[in-house]
Amino acid sequence: MKAARPKLSLMALVLAGAAAFGIAGHFAAARFIHDQQVRQLDALTEVVLRRSEFAVDFAAASLDDLAGRGLATCDPASLQAIRLHVYQRSAVKDVRLVNADGSVICSAYSETLEFDKGWVDRADMLASRDSKLMLFRVEQFGGDALGVLRDIGDNKALVAILGINSSLFDVMPAELRVHGGVFLALQNGAQLGAFMPDMDRAFAHPVDFERDSARYPLRTNIRIDKTVLSTWNSEAYFPAMAVALALGALFGFLLSKTRRMEGPVADLDRALARGEFRPYFQPIFDLRTRQITGCEILVRWLREDGSVVPPMNFIPLAESSGRIEAMTWQLLSRALTDLQPHLKADKNFKLSFNVVPKHLLGPGFVDTLRATVSTARVSARQIVVEVTERGELDDLARAAKVVSELREYGFRVAIDDVGVGHSGLSRLKGLGANTIKIDKFFVDTITVDASTTTIVEMLVALARDFHMTVVAEGIETEEQVHALISCGVEEGQGYLVAAPLPFRKFAELLERESTDPSPAVTENVELVA
Repeated sequence: MKAARPKLSLMALVLAGAAAFGIAGHFAAARFIHDQQVRQLDALTEVVLRRSEFAVDFAAASLDDLAGRGLATCDPASLQAIRLHVYQRSAVKDVRLVNADGSVICSAYSETLEFDKGWVDRADMLASRDSKLMLFRVEQFGGDALGVLRDIGDNKALVAILGINSSLFDVMPAELRVHGGVFLALQNGAQLGAFMPDMDRAFAHPVDFERDSARYPLRTNIRIDKTVLSTWNSEAYFPAMAVALALGALFGFLLSKTRRMEGPVADLDRALARGEFRPYFQPIFDLRTRQITGCEILVRWLREDGSVVPPMNFIPLAESSGRIEAMTWQLLSRALTDLQPHLKADKNFKLSFNVVPKHLLGPGFVDTLRATVSTARVSARQIVVEVTERGELDDLARAAKVVSELREYGFRVAIDDVGVGHSGLSRLKGLGANTIKIDKFFVDTITVDASTTTIVEMLVALARDFHMTVVAEGIETEEQVHALISCGVEEGQGYLVAAPLPFRKFAELLERESTDPSPAVTENVELVA
């Protein structure tokens, strides 16, 4: 009888906790659904803004290239070279040479001047964070365009005319497409483009989600009829209730415990001490030949009980608690030890690893990297430092200095997550990296979304202008490979060839390729721990 009392007490606490959390669950679920909707629509608004910034980055880089080649003149040879430049960049409709006041001197395609309804003075153009770059609306018959002006000296400027492709703004989920619209405007209110399937629709109860660019005078807006939000994503209600009940039961269970519970950071420390963080290797391959040219190492947490913890469950905590640096060095050292024989045998094979901006800019990063690689007796030119763009590089000048020092010692530097991160493409040039990695976000939609193809083509063209190489991440289908090749991408990684693999499986993959390198027999290797 006495033994039964603790069990009854435990059950009572669990039931009480579940009941208390269940009462609040309804309200929590409603709030959860609302917050989820807001996050998704905010994220979509951000996507539209980033795509728009890409278009301006692309135009600015094109103008810089023309000016650098001495083509800011109206002589026939220069205009012919500019026309070829425009022909190779489908997003740019025309390039014009203008006076300091903005008036047009000449145009690469002079016939486009006939489509202008008017032309603004410089005083009506909007300044960007770059003081030599200005934006303005070009009103044309058949649809407005965006003018991007780049000052060339004191008396002249080049202007790129960008067509506003409404497909760039087609980001709405299917269930919201007919109930909302996506709009792009300048920050003075001048409308540039819109995607709204039902242009005559009136919003009874409009809800707006807006984003202003920090670099350009651009503003994006998603407008949704509030009535449709009451049913969108409502299927999350019951899972949210289940979570609330589970949390309540867990809370009651924890209350029944008398021993001190250690926090998750202590778990990380123990895992570091035990060496439980292991490198998994994902191949980087030539898109045409499927030859494996390198790999990226990704972390997995292998617990003592044999379970594998995915990175999303511990990387954010490792970053916020400052454990990410120790984890990175431990991961790299182990990967170099495992892969050293192959790196020695194939001098063209490259190993990539990720660092967050804070780690890159931390004290002693370059010296520690050199010592780690030297200890493994591996060439520095075979190591690629991938700087994730999801964390903002607050001090670009200092980051560029670190990157320059890394390259002087032979290391290569890649910018990861390009397209969804914080930096504009013009900043990537200033950083001085060797490679940009196109985020999986774009690869996922490249075969179904024409706007994605346009963006990837822009990235490839800019990479070539900056003398950088391009790697596409997250490739899963042959159709994606063909689409990426047609955009000019040469290398990639993804589940099409292999998931991130433990070293034993990765070594077997390399061995299989060395005995029969034919692309036809390359298998989609599944993850086997």
